Amino acid sequence: MKQIIAIGGGGFGREIKDLKIEKYIVNQSNNDSPSICFIPTATGDDQGYIDNFYKAFDSLNCKTSHIDFFKRTIKLDKHISNQDIVFVGGGNTKSMLAVWREWGLDSILKSAYDNGVIMSGVSAGAICWFDKGITDSWKDHQAILPCLGFVDGICCPHYDEEPERIPFVKKVLEEAVIDNCFAIDGFCALHMIDDAAKFVVSFGDNTDSYDVSCKENKIIHNQISKTEKITL
Repeated sequence: MKQIIAIGGGGFGREIKDLKIEKYIVNQSNNDSPSICFIPTATGDDQGYIDNFYKAFDSLNCKTSHIDFFKRTIKLDKHISNQDIVFVGGGNTKSMLAVWREWGLDSILKSAYDNGVIMSGVSAGAICWFDKGITDSWKDHQAILPCLGFVDGICCPHYDEEPERIPFVKKVLEEAVIDNCFAIDGFCALHMIDDAAKFVVSFGDNTDSYDVSCKENKIIHNQISKTEKITL
């Protein structure tokens, strides 16, 4: 079974509190003490972010590790193939993908995904798995960025919590730049199983994920087809 858990915002990167979404991710593994690798490339391997990862997932009885690209880098293919879960942090998606492609991590992750390693992450670590993502990698504007293409579709994180997100999605839909997109609120995740959306996982107050489209110049927020909502 192939799995992606794409988080719109929130989690251990902001605060280590109830760890609702982290526990959910860990529980998707069949291993009682799963191996989980953190990839913090999008923040330039920020040490505080890395420290929070270890605090969070060590407390959940995981075998934890992370990958540095801005210090000496480990042998990637062997390490990733030995994981139960990969978690990708938020930050600059464009820079992250450029580094990954230079090191061949994109193809290594695809092989691991196809072989059942659970892929997860927040913000940049949510959109990277889709064909395209809506990103603020550029300081002065939002953009649509080609991503890894593990699953079909366009994904926008932070939909309800960053004020520029909704207007940009509205604009590109009205201009027919895109036909529709998955929009994920902060403190919500979209759980994909075998390349299709299966669960909307809310771990905040009334947070949700949507299939956003435009019809007759009206923006429409539909439930994502064939999904079940889970509230943690």
